[in-house]
Amino acid sequence: MYVQSDPRSSLQGSAAQKDAVARTSYFGSQTGLFYREDPQVSDANGDTWISRGQNFVVVYSNGKEGGTFSRETQPDEYALIIPDRETSVEITTAEGSTIVPGYSVAFVPPGASSIRLLTSGTIVRLFTPKSEDLAKAASNADAFNGPHPNVPPFEAWPEPPGGLKLKWYTLDVPEDPSRFGRIYRCTTFMINYLTPRIGPRERDKVSPHHHDDFEQCSLALSGSFTHHLRWPWATNMNIWREDEHLYCESPSICVIPPPAIHTTTAESAGVNQLVDIFAPPRADFSAKPGWVLNEDDYPLPES
Repeated sequence: MYVQSDPRSSLQGSAAQKDAVARTSYFGSQTGLFYREDPQVSDANGDTWISRGQNFVVVYSNGKEGGTFSRETQPDEYALIIPDRETSVEITTAEGSTIVPGYSVAFVPPGASSIRLLTSGTIVRLFTPKSEDLAKAASNADAFNGPHPNVPPFEAWPEPPGGLKLKWYTLDVPEDPSRFGRIYRCTTFMINYLTPRIGPRERDKVSPHHHDDFEQCSLALSGSFTHHLRWPWATNMNIWREDEHLYCESPSICVIPPPAIHTTTAESAGVNQLVDIFAPPRADFSAKPGWVLNEDDYPLPES
């Protein structure tokens, strides 16, 4: 699945090839091409695009200075990505206000909160479908009117001792070849801010692999990518699907459903920045010592 130099080559192999015969249906990919589509919201705060998978909703905003993005009765913890160093925000929760610099991720507790941009810039918020207003506003909401049988119902991970509070982390951490990207998790999400790739990906060093029972959301923040997907053959030919090769510029998302075999190639000559998003967090990544940079802040499930 992975070239030897890829840190993921040390992950335990799963028994996933087991059930191609047992699958009764497949579901195709979803894309949100924010660079090409009209925003779902355009107001004094900025332009906002909303797209989703089964277990997550991505809310991408080009905000104006002073723009405020509020949640009054947020049901669960949500995540924030601030991709650019030049952008800073003020996050207000029941415990007060905190200024968070750019090039950071933050996890915001349930209840009332607001994010105010101190500069113009991009913010990306990640919610579970418990945020029903945002799930319904997604450009592809109709694709998720019913459950998808290959993805189990969402279950949040345990809360930290002392409860949920605002936490934020810089993305400016040293590279480590033994670690895969820069991974942070909370109760609802895992964010892997991958090392940016300069120039196209080598065609002889790709990493086709699959996931048994969880989606991957690949968020393109700069550059362009082709997401390659192939579905295993089942004994029922009626559910077979054609290969997909999805070219996506930035900003965009691609939702990769299980059990599609997939890999992604960077295409642009410049900086290609991809962020992988999982809801809930991945157990296999969490089991690797040192991979999750904030692992001490959020406990693992007992199982």
